[in-house]
Amino acid sequence: MKRISTVVKILDTRAEMGAAAAGDIAEAMKAVAGKKDDITMCFAAAPSQDDFLAALVSTPDLPWDKVVAFHLDEYIDLPRGHNNSFEVYLNSHIFDAVKPGKIYFMADMEGNPQQKATAYDELLKEHGGIDIACIGIGENGHIAFNEPGASFFTDKQTELITLDEKSVQQQYRDYKDHPNPEARYASLDDVPRNAITMTIPAICASRQIFCVVPAEPKAEAVKAALEGPITNQCPATALRTHPATIMYLDADSARLLTGRIGG
Repeated sequence: MKRISTVVKILDTRAEMGAAAAGDIAEAMKAVAGKKDDITMCFAAAPSQDDFLAALVSTPDLPWDKVVAFHLDEYIDLPRGHNNSFEVYLNSHIFDAVKPGKIYFMADMEGNPQQKATAYDELLKEHGGIDIACIGIGENGHIAFNEPGASFFTDKQTELITLDEKSVQQQYRDYKDHPNPEARYASLDDVPRNAITMTIPAICASRQIFCVVPAEPKAEAVKAALEGPITNQCPATALRTHPATIMYLDADSARLLTGRIGG
């Protein structure tokens, strides 16, 4: 796979990182709106995105009425409306505030999990893929819920997956101190294991990718993603094959980088 130098922006704090990402994405939204009648966007749902989403929501005069919003992944083990569903996260952190022109949730699809995944796949194709992808990276290097070993070459836009153990542990830690007690997992056994995810090729087909990755627990994944070999054992390394990716880090997530980014 051809390597392309990923643009990396390192800010001192999470707040500065979020503001930098929001500013660049705001400009990208305006640029797409000047060329097309709609802006297809997808969003990650995780506490790592809190600062960025807060900054984007507070950015004035964005063409949200033109936005067709998708999301990267969703649990299939949780009932709709559960506090830990990614639909609830995105509604509370961005969609309720900015009112996109259209929102497609995976839970809107009919049928069993495979039928939902297939229907979402078709929606993505009908809309011509994603203009602006707003994503993160997991502690094991996953993007969306493409876990280590996920295919770089599938022609599917979405797939059913099972979380690996490191992702389960991350999800548990992410929510153990949640301000809403109902969103805290009582134990690792309570963390959902099954989900629908946009695939690596679907994400990498996005016209622009903005990847927001704060905090010390992500430092090893960031180093692997930017300085390690391109391999599906670290799905985030696929971003280095994309011609228009910007990664935003804070001082903590960037602490292991040596400066050989993209090598």
